Amino acid sequence: MKLAILSTLFASAAAFAPASSGRAATQVSETKADLEALAPKLNPVVGYFDPLGVTESALWGTSNEFTIGWLRQAEIKHGRVAMAAFVGYCVQSNFHFPWAMTLDGKPFPGTDLSPPEQWDALPFGSKLQIILFVGFLEFYSELAPGAGVESGQVHYTQGGQPGKFPTFDAIPHPVPFNLYDPFGFSKNMSDETKERRLRAEINNGRLAQLGIIGFLSAQTIEGSVPALTGVVKPYSGEVMAPFSADFVL
Repeated sequence: MKLAILSTLFASAAAFAPASSGRAATQVSETKADLEALAPKLNPVVGYFDPLGVTESALWGTSNEFTIGWLRQAEIKHGRVAMAAFVGYCVQSNFHFPWAMTLDGKPFPGTDLSPPEQWDALPFGSKLQIILFVGFLEFYSELAPGAGVESGQVHYTQGGQPGKFPTFDAIPHPVPFNLYDPFGFSKNMSDETKERRLRAEINNGRLAQLGIIGFLSAQTIEGSVPALTGVVKPYSGEVMAPFSADFVL
């Protein structure tokens, strides 16, 4: 749950950045016209929706193409985190692992606690392991390993595909599986199917963001989501505090 707000961590990953060589990969940046063409495919009722004109801006003194790539990546990433959070919330509310969580025999928090309370009940070391692992994945995703070579990956702000998580193939030490599609099921998938599933992912991610925020709002602000009144347990803690409300380094 709290991992949805933890998107950056400091770590050293220079060893995972291979040297660039060979033929450069093709870079094609998305434009506002591409977003206008995509919008009705995602939702023909709403269509293109940008009342603030953010797709015409150039954030941090960069280019419009850079900004669009960054915004697209942000939406896809937040959608994925929200989908994981929504499913996790539903599962945690009804099931928990029956075996010991720690070496000293401490059990996993039970379903008598709500998901945020379960997180609060985790030992500090358990929380730290989860956050560091997610932080590593986040940091590695920004490296665009192999950029500049045919088999490498171009960063999403420089014409790369937003939402594409880099493989671990460029790491000197062999890694048996990749984060995305570890068993290679999408290898023989048609382009039409891939495009359809990418659109479904964006729509599901948007819905999941509303869903998980709805759960948390209903827990922390009584009556804020009438449909969830009596469904979710009230929570008096601090949702946005990953360790505790008074935690300091």
